[in-house]
Amino acid sequence: MSPKSLLQVSPVFVESLLDAGSAFTPEEFDEYVMKTYARYPITLERGAGCRVWDSEGREYLDCVAGIATCTLGHAHPAMVEAVTKQIQTLHHVSNLYYTAPQGELAKWLVENSCADRVFFCNSGAEANEGAIKLARKYAHTVRGIADPVIITAHASFHGRTLATITATGQPKYQKGFSPLVPGFEYVPYNDIAALEQVIADLDKDQPRVAAILLEALQGEGGVRPGDRAYFQRIREICNERGILLICDEVQVGMGRSGKLWGFENLGIEPDIFTSAKGLGGGIPIGALLCKESCNIFQPGDHASTFGGNPFACAVALAVCQTLQSDHLLENAQERGEQLRTGLRAIAQRYPEKVADVRGWGLINGLEIQAEIDLTSAQVVQSGINQGVLMVPAGPKVVRFVPPLIVSAAEIDQALQAVDQAFATL
Repeated sequence: MSPKSLLQVSPVFVESLLDAGSAFTPEEFDEYVMKTYARYPITLERGAGCRVWDSEGREYLDCVAGIATCTLGHAHPAMVEAVTKQIQTLHHVSNLYYTAPQGELAKWLVENSCADRVFFCNSGAEANEGAIKLARKYAHTVRGIADPVIITAHASFHGRTLATITATGQPKYQKGFSPLVPGFEYVPYNDIAALEQVIADLDKDQPRVAAILLEALQGEGGVRPGDRAYFQRIREICNERGILLICDEVQVGMGRSGKLWGFENLGIEPDIFTSAKGLGGGIPIGALLCKESCNIFQPGDHASTFGGNPFACAVALAVCQTLQSDHLLENAQERGEQLRTGLRAIAQRYPEKVADVRGWGLINGLEIQAEIDLTSAQVVQSGINQGVLMVPAGPKVVRFVPPLIVSAAEIDQALQAVDQAFATL
């Protein structure tokens, strides 16, 4: 099964996109923009479906999707319609007033998850900041913990704000930004014995562990899926001790794993989880979701000027509804299995270069052999030369996160380009 491509749906609209463009050069860009990113040497100008075009008119198959963000690809008719309709009525009024799009999106999210309440913000980092604040307030007011600690995993990634880089268990993201936010401890991912020992040590004299914050699948940490038994034991521990379980669904949620939420692959329900990236399909929006048992924020505890504005919520609702109407969860499962099968075949052809292939749905990683000098950035550049966009997940893992609308033919094309990329390395 493959959803219709944008080219099939709206050829006239796509043709108009191909005439768009900008003469702004990378040299001019670098004159004005902070150099916080190591950008690849292409300038993208337009997109349609799972394809993008650069300023030279060259076409690429997009297996990055804005880093697992463009759920419906580029210029999808459902998003175009939602953007057009909402911008003509009401785009922003702040949270001083009720707006229907925010309420409708919150209803959809609650009805399609284990959550009871939603708070809207603008990004994954903000959603995780909100989760950290909620867990701390719960620890103080409900459990009476004076000095709460949140446990996260090594190789995790939770955002770029000061609190979320502290929560992120990767020193490279924290370097140069001390003093970091206190109240975090780190454990190896998928190691239940290590986690139980840290909890025992922290709670030895009095309860201190407020929450355990984990990704169901570590994205930036190398596309490493969570172990089902590990997460189920964590759920038991949290139930026994009154600890909150928080799942960071920013990258793996919204259908990316082949299920709506990544934690569904693990047979557990969190107390709190966060969403962003794919929720808006490329329009900035984030969400903090929780069960009623920890719904303790009061007016003034947390806020966001832009969060939940009617423009972002209307587009996000269109993304959510299209996920269902176009059966994109099933497509993510089928195309993901096709992609992994093809990547494993490539691994067999290049065993001296490829160590492993892993993932769920349409978030997959190809790991490069540790003992060779080849890096994920080099593979990505070689892929660009072959007309496919990929993204590193650390120095030795290449990540494949195409839009959920990707077709079987497009997966085959991507695999051919990846094969050619490895042949030239």
